[in-house]
Amino acid sequence: MSLKVAIQMDPIDAVDIDADTTFDMALEACARSHEVFVYEPQALQLHTNEVFAYAQKVERLERKAGDHVTLATPANCNLHEFDVVLVRQDPPFDMGYITAAQILERLQPDVLIVNDPRGIRDAPEKLYVTEFEDLTPPTLITSNETAIREFRAAHGDLIIKPLYGNGGAGVFRMAPDDGNFNALLELFLETFREPIIAQKFVPAVSKGDKRIILIDGEAVGAINRIPAKGETRSNMHVGGRAEAVEMTARDQEICDRIGPSLSERGLVFAGIDVIGDYLTEINVTSPTGVQEIRRFGGADISALLWDWIEGKRGR
Repeated sequence: MSLKVAIQMDPIDAVDIDADTTFDMALEACARSHEVFVYEPQALQLHTNEVFAYAQKVERLERKAGDHVTLATPANCNLHEFDVVLVRQDPPFDMGYITAAQILERLQPDVLIVNDPRGIRDAPEKLYVTEFEDLTPPTLITSNETAIREFRAAHGDLIIKPLYGNGGAGVFRMAPDDGNFNALLELFLETFREPIIAQKFVPAVSKGDKRIILIDGEAVGAINRIPAKGETRSNMHVGGRAEAVEMTARDQEICDRIGPSLSERGLVFAGIDVIGDYLTEINVTSPTGVQEIRRFGGADISALLWDWIEGKRGR
């Protein structure tokens, strides 16, 4: 089976070929002889009720540092003629992201979209996770200063971050005696139009922030991300270190609980974050980690994803 595939992503010529999950997915698709095109979200167009995008066909893709891709000249492609669209651009989850999802909905049901644009639109990662309150640390989402102060009085040690941020940007730990709290709160409330999220700090983060990848609601691999010394955030690009990890009974319990919801929403490819016994995020926009999981002896998750897609299109 050869599929015609469009990948909505950030510029492919700028990716880190040894870490980027979307590159790994595209490489696997090319290895299976699928016809792969790439485009950026701003290339989308809605002509009455038809969806087009200025896309470039991937003529060559290989794991070759400094020369990993050759692209054809951009052409205005009717996305209704494709079999699959992978939605893989990075956040921020803003009105541009939401609008792109609304446009892509017009392709359904004829085109398989991973992840389902309606599911992405309705499940921003830091909000979606609150549907499973018994799995998460105490969490508050608000723009109300009084509510935030009361939450701090109740829980003391907090993590504060923008509701729609990504990649660890704007994440702060506020200890009970931190004298920067007032200034930081003022900065957040003046800077962000959307609410902010405050969450009780989980000390187990010093032992790692586990990323677990799920395909159609089933856990298929995990990696642990250890924060650098003196750092609360475990994200790789701010110095986090990946290490092999085994899933615990609690990890599996969390996956079993959220898996059916992911499947029902069409969130085929998801990455959850688990610190200690707590679920902290459900990432559905552009989850990462597949290369690190494979590098430490785990499953080839890009291959598993394409097995799922081919099975779905075959049916």
